Amino acid sequence: MWAGFYAYNYIAEVDPEKCAACGQCVETCPANAVRLGQNLCTKEPIEYPLTPLPDDHNWGPERYNPDFRENFENVYDCGTSPCKTTCPAHIAVQAYIKLAAQGKYLDALELIKKENPFPAVCGRICPHDCENECTRSDIDEPVAIDEIKKFIADLELNQETRFVPEKLYDFSHIKIAIIGSGPAGLSCAYYLAQRGYTVTVFEKEQKLGGMLTLGIPSFRLEKDVVEAEIDVLHQLGVEFKCGVEVGKDVTLDELRAQGYKGFYIAIGAQAGRKLNIEGENHKDVISGIDYLRDINLGKHVKTKGNVVVIGGGNVAIDVARTALRTGAKTVNMFCLEGENEMPAQDEEVIEAKDEGVIVNNSWGPKQIIVEDGKVKAVEFKRCVSVFDKYGKFNPKYDEKDIKTVKADKVLLSIGQSIVWGDILKNSKVELNPNMTVKADPLTFETGEPDIFVGGDVYTGPKFAIDAIATGKEGAESLHRSVHPGQTLTLGRNRRIFESLDKDNLNLDGYDRAKRQRISYDSNKNNTFSDPRITFTEEQLKAETDRCLKCGVAHVDVNRCIGCGECTTRCKFDAITLHRKFDAYSYGYEKVKPHAIKRALNIKIKTALNPNRDSMDK
Repeated sequence: MWAGFYAYNYIAEVDPEKCAACGQCVETCPANAVRLGQNLCTKEPIEYPLTPLPDDHNWGPERYNPDFRENFENVYDCGTSPCKTTCPAHIAVQAYIKLAAQGKYLDALELIKKENPFPAVCGRICPHDCENECTRSDIDEPVAIDEIKKFIADLELNQETRFVPEKLYDFSHIKIAIIGSGPAGLSCAYYLAQRGYTVTVFEKEQKLGGMLTLGIPSFRLEKDVVEAEIDVLHQLGVEFKCGVEVGKDVTLDELRAQGYKGFYIAIGAQAGRKLNIEGENHKDVISGIDYLRDINLGKHVKTKGNVVVIGGGNVAIDVARTALRTGAKTVNMFCLEGENEMPAQDEEVIEAKDEGVIVNNSWGPKQIIVEDGKVKAVEFKRCVSVFDKYGKFNPKYDEKDIKTVKADKVLLSIGQSIVWGDILKNSKVELNPNMTVKADPLTFETGEPDIFVGGDVYTGPKFAIDAIATGKEGAESLHRSVHPGQTLTLGRNRRIFESLDKDNLNLDGYDRAKRQRISYDSNKNNTFSDPRITFTEEQLKAETDRCLKCGVAHVDVNRCIGCGECTTRCKFDAITLHRKFDAYSYGYEKVKPHAIKRALNIKIKTALNPNRDSMDK
C-alpha cells in the first residue's frame, strides 16, 4: 500500500525506560518530529497530539506553516523535566545524572559542556534553581543536583581527565574579539573556538575570569577551579590579552582595521552602587565589590574594629564573611528585606550566621555618622515594606523607629552598576536608562551589526549561569553573522521549555531515600579555603538513584521522515528506527488516478465527520 505524504516506511520510536530527555534528538530532528514530554504517572492521562496528514483532511493554505524554520518547538504542551526547564542554560540534568549513575563520568561531563563550559565553577556557586523546582521535593527533598554536577566536573581539575571538545570546523581565517573575560565572554569564546574561529579575549584586569575571579571569595570558589576551566580555552587556542582596556588602549575601529569581523561585549556589572546618604563619601565607606576585588587581586587588606555591611544579597554575604576573615572584630549586616525575603541563598545566610555574622533584617540606612574625620556609627530606620503592590522596588520606612550601630568601616553591597568607559564611543550601540544595552532578545544583536552583547550588560546583574547561557547564544549569533548572506534567526532553536504540571502527578508509592549530605573539612573553617568536600562515589550512586526521571522524548509519527538523524545523537540507545510500512512511489501516469481516489476518500471522511477539519486546524 502507499503510505501517504507524511507517513514514511521507517519511523523513530523512543524507549521510555532508556530515554533520559537529554534533548539531543529534539535538536537534531529536521522535521521537529521529536519533542520532550513527561514520563511520570499522572492523575489525568497525557495525550500527545499528532500532526494531521494530507491524506485525511482537506488541505489548503490555512494548514500551511510558512514560518516552519522559525517556530521550532522543544516541548509538548504537557511540559517536561522542571530541572532542564528552569536552568537558564537548559542543561540536560536528568541525562547527566543517568550517565553518572552508569559510571560514564566523562560522557556526563561532555553532555554538560554542550550548554555550560564551566561546570566545576557552577557546581560551587550556582543558585541551583533546578533543585528548587525538582519534582522530588514534592515527595521529600530535591535531588542534590549541584553536588552531582560538582563530582562530575571535578574531572576538569585534572588535565588528564578533563573534556576538551574537538573543533567542528576550520574558520581560523575569521577573527572574533571578545571584550571581557567573565562567564559570558568566556562562554562565548569557548563555543566559538569549538567552531574553529580565531578568538581573542580582551580583559582590562591582569587576571582572567571577571567576577568569578575578582568578585567571589576563595572560600566559595577557589581560584584553581576557575583557572582549570579557563585552561581548556587555552587548549582550544583562544588568545587572551590582559591589561588591555578596549576603548582606551585600543578602539573597536582599530580592532576592525586589524581584521576582526565580529565583537562580543560582556564586561559585566563591575562597580558598586551608592546610597546617596550623608557620610558615604568617607574613605572608610567602601563598595563591597571593590573590597572583594582588592582581596582577590592579592592586595594586603586588613579589616579592623566593627564592620557594618549594608545589603542582603549573596555579594553582601560574601563581603561580611570576608570581613571576618580579614580581622574584623564584629560584623553586622543590615538589609531592607525580612528574614524570609532576603535575596541571598538560604544556605549562604546560615553559613554566615554560623561564622558569627549578625544579620539584621528590615532596616534601611539613614546616615553614616562621621566624627573627627572617622566613621563612628551608622543610623538605620525601620523598613516596613520593600516593594509596592505592583511588585516595584519602593521601600517604605517608619522614621520614628531608629537604630544606631557602632562602625569603624562600612561596606556597601546594595547592587552593581556598569561602567562603560569609552568602549562604545562613536558606535551606534544604544543604552537603556539602567545602562544595559538595547539588543535583540533572541540574537543579542545591537545597533551595530557586528557587535553582540551578553551577560550583565544585557540582563543587568544576574548569576554566572545566566551569563553563560547568553554567551552560548552570542556565539551562535556571531557564527551566523560573520558569513555573508546568513540569517540570525532562520532554523534557530528558540530554546523555549515548559515544566510539567506537578498538580497532575501521582507521586504515591515512591521511596523515601534520604538526600545525601556533603561534609566539611573543619581545618578550613574560617579560612579562605573552601571547606566543602565533594561527594564520594558511594554518595553519588545513592543520590543519582533518587532522580525520578521526569522527562522523556516522544515522536510525532506523522511528522517523522525516517531519516535516522536522531538515532546518531542518542547516548542511551533510546531512540531507534522501525519499519512500519512497505510503501512504494507512483509513476507519473498513476498520479492522476491516485489523486482522484484520495479526494474521494477525504470527501467521505469529511461527510461522516463534518467537524473533523475544524477540530484539527
